[in-house]
Amino acid sequence: MANKEISRRSILKTGAAGIAAMALPMPFINSASAAESVVLGAVYVGPRDDFGWNQAHSVAMEILKSVDNVTVIEEENVPETDAVSKSMESMINLDGANLILGTSFGYFDPFMIDLAAKYPDVQFRHAAPLWNKDKHPANLGSYFCYLNQAHYVNGVAAGLSTTSNKIGFVAAKPIPTVLSNINSVLLGARSVNPDAQVQVIFTGDWSMPVREAEAANALVDAGCDVLTCHVDGPKVVIETAEGRGVKSCGHNASQAPLAPKGFITGAEYKWETIYTMYADMLGKGEALPNVVVGGYHNDMVRNTAYGAGATPEAIAAADAAIAGLKEGKPIYVGPLKDNEGNLVLDKTFDNYDPVLDGMGYLLEGVIGSIT
Repeated sequence: MANKEISRRSILKTGAAGIAAMALPMPFINSASAAESVVLGAVYVGPRDDFGWNQAHSVAMEILKSVDNVTVIEEENVPETDAVSKSMESMINLDGANLILGTSFGYFDPFMIDLAAKYPDVQFRHAAPLWNKDKHPANLGSYFCYLNQAHYVNGVAAGLSTTSNKIGFVAAKPIPTVLSNINSVLLGARSVNPDAQVQVIFTGDWSMPVREAEAANALVDAGCDVLTCHVDGPKVVIETAEGRGVKSCGHNASQAPLAPKGFITGAEYKWETIYTMYADMLGKGEALPNVVVGGYHNDMVRNTAYGAGATPEAIAAADAAIAGLKEGKPIYVGPLKDNEGNLVLDKTFDNYDPVLDGMGYLLEGVIGSIT
């Protein structure tokens, strides 16, 4: 399959040991039984057409449905309760699934951990970097795309598209992955516009449409003329920005159709890179990696095609930023302080350095608080 080369370039992360680029197969890779066909079960916490997190996975599933000897089973709107265990067990026992993908953060512990122990012949993979070889079953694993790289590109484009120098960010929760996206937008914007600021409002949960609309409107009222976000379904934020006559950058999947006048670009996952690799390897009876992570350098993230809100200058700078990320140009160039004046990064870090996975701060230049 076309993804074979990509799989050989995948980055594998082995818990506290850090991240290294190497070829498959690798240490801490578990074996899988040879299978003539792959039955892949994917479980989503929300609707498949949410213009966001769940849709990004569903888009990848649509690609897999056209692959020979691969059967795809999907279930949407499954909460982070024992309901996910019931859904996954049904896929295994009734549909014969030999690969289960849990796409929501709360599915992992305890539900997928317990199921992996109960069904040792089934492969389980979860969409967050949580698997630890010293604590978790060998048939369980993690995969993760570093979307902050595409958000850095969002920041570059936004920094050259704003006239107020104020970029608004609607965020769900102040966890490391969200904070990384916020800080990466800031650093991207300031790389081309030193006067740029990012103002953030946290809604408190992954899907709160009313609160997301309120936050988006509050940011526009505060002078932000570009909005972006990290919530499961960015539809409300992007449509609110368009309705208020300000520009927008997307998150998770393409929201370009929602903002024909103001859309600039967006940060998108390329889950299909990982999913087609899994299906190819499992179908050949090859060992699956326990952890696969990546970004621009191995085709695991992308930016949405530029919209009407992107200026020619912004497009050129964003394209240059993408080229730099593919070559490994670092985003976090230290020393850097948080927005309370504390030194948080004393040097420059590689984009996959584990230190950045534990981010618990907002950088100087971000208006907002995580408390």
